Amino acid sequence: MNNFKMLAIAIVGSCFGGALPAQQLNTIPMDSDHDAHMASTNELLSAPSEGGQSAFSAIQEIVEILLNDPVTDWVNVDIEALRLHLIDMHNVTIYADIKMEKIEGGAKFHVSSDDPKVARSISNMTMAHTAVADGIMGWQLTSVLTENGAALTAIGDDEVLPALGFIGLMTVGAHHQSHHLAIATGASPH
Repeated sequence: MNNFKMLAIAIVGSCFGGALPAQQLNTIPMDSDHDAHMASTNELLSAPSEGGQSAFSAIQEIVEILLNDPVTDWVNVDIEALRLHLIDMHNVTIYADIKMEKIEGGAKFHVSSDDPKVARSISNMTMAHTAVADGIMGWQLTSVLTENGAALTAIGDDEVLPALGFIGLMTVGAHHQSHHLAIATGASPH
């Protein structure tokens, strides 16, 4: 099975709650004199698989999928849009100020920043995630924009939702992989 098919299956599987398959090691035969000796004994080296920084690796994964897909519509591909989305993810995960308020049946998260770039990332991520994840696990998600970010209300489980917190809630649904592919190919994922 080629890499594109394996990644596509992993992405689709993750969208429906399935586990991602174990990452396969890339193997390459060695080609120097010394390496030829080792290769003659059927030994192979494992190639590195980590692309470096996580946003770079996420982009690399999408680019590989697109390059291996013979029907990729290159006119609509927008890797820069994916890069900007990954910046939003980073800003919210690392720099957002989050205050949680326990409410009956769940929690309300006030997510903000005095930095306008982070506040914009909070707005982008919160509104998009609410649209995509409302109804997952039977939870009702609503969000509103605020002066410096957004507020997200999650109703459905007054023990789990406060324990997950805002960032834990943002990860629920394993939709990010397919979401990244949609962004990179110019589709509206929301």
